[in-house]
Amino acid sequence: MMTPENILYETEVTATGGRDGKAASADGLLSVSLSLPKSMGGPGGEGTNPEQLFAAGYAACFLGAVKLVARTRKVVPSAEPSVTAKVAMGPVPVGYALAVELRVNLPGVEKSVAEDVVAGAHERCPYSNATRGNIDVKLTVI
Repeated sequence: MMTPENILYETEVTATGGRDGKAASADGLLSVSLSLPKSMGGPGGEGTNPEQLFAAGYAACFLGAVKLVARTRKVVPSAEPSVTAKVAMGPVPVGYALAVELRVNLPGVEKSVAEDVVAGAHERCPYSNATRGNIDVKLTVI
């Protein structure tokens, strides 16, 4: 369990206007317009949406965990690794739910070794820990 004494970092973002509004961080480093996608009954538009923001955060965080695990296991990719997070949202009996596929590219690393690194990253990543048991997460090594 996390206590105030072991917090390494915290941030604050305020959303206004809901899915057709804005979101901005207290430090001013993040400021985005939000638009409800047409596929969800909205007008679409120039803004991003919570699912894209979640995908970006999860992909970046998971990549950090992949790099950490690879480094500790002395696995050296031949080129920069990448993670693509595919986030889906759909109805469930009460409300809506998310599902995620994380596609991990570890160039030049044997597939079984890459799968082991990805499994280790899934155990360490804060997003994976936050979502474990709550949403379906599929791990794919490409």
